[in-house]
Amino acid sequence: MLAFMDKHGLEEFEYERDGLRIRLKKPSTHSHGGFRAFSAPEIHVAGSGPTQQTAPAGTAPAATREAVADAGRSEDLHVVKSPIVGTYYASASPGSEPFVTVGAHVESGQVLCIIEAMKLMNEIESDVAGEVVRIFVENGQPVEYGEPLFGIHPHRKK
Repeated sequence: MLAFMDKHGLEEFEYERDGLRIRLKKPSTHSHGGFRAFSAPEIHVAGSGPTQQTAPAGTAPAATREAVADAGRSEDLHVVKSPIVGTYYASASPGSEPFVTVGAHVESGQVLCIIEAMKLMNEIESDVAGEVVRIFVENGQPVEYGEPLFGIHPHRKK
């Protein structure tokens, strides 16, 4: 199907039959500015049954994957992962201080960041008390479900 789209210069193709809808959309080659976080065509499937969307292998930046692997090996870190897809924000507004920085001590339930999804601001809270030793994403960066956000060295109970 993708070869057909390339051959005919199509950027989008939609097919619907018996309640099943398939939509293929390639990134526009004519767009100016902006960043697209994918290199393969987007594939949207809608139907009467449950659907599952998976990200293509290798979509997370290699540096992030390596940093998470290194952090897991070198330290006993608790990794706080993104519960949703959206845009990561380190602070409540552009001019304000970040919620947390590397070296900050956090308590369970403390707000670590905001992830904007569909114009809703979702506060992401720490689920452990400890010291923030890694921040895996940058302000304004798009994040995926399950992507590591923070590495926290948990406080040991005495």
